[in-house]
Amino acid sequence: MAYQKQKRKRAARQNSNVFSIFDQKQIAEFKEAFSLFDHDADGFVDKEDLKDMLHSLGQAPTEEYVESMVNEAAGPINFTMFLTLMAEKLSSTDPEQDIRMAFESFDDDGSGLINASELREAMASLGDRMTEAEVG
Repeated sequence: MAYQKQKRKRAARQNSNVFSIFDQKQIAEFKEAFSLFDHDADGFVDKEDLKDMLHSLGQAPTEEYVESMVNEAAGPINFTMFLTLMAEKLSSTDPEQDIRMAFESFDDDGSGLINASELREAMASLGDRMTEAEVG
């Protein structure tokens, strides 16, 4: 009996750590998406719901990927399990690919290089916008 109780606590603790991976805004966005696809409002989503949800979050999951997510879940997919699966999905993204895509967004002429004017434009218009004097 004590063994089962300890085992359950360990699993719950492991799943609850997923809330520290995302900031509050991300959690709210995931919760909104989860709620939209929990059609019967029972707190769980099935395979088709999960596929639709991933599409709504900008993902392009294959049938095999969705099937593997469902199989990874230790039972029905509730919100905590969904966050756990999303954390695993997002941690497996390729940072090099992300960097290349970001670079290409600044390379307006497609030359493979970012020239001074493209860099100035990006620095003046994105994130913490810099003034003309700061950009130089």
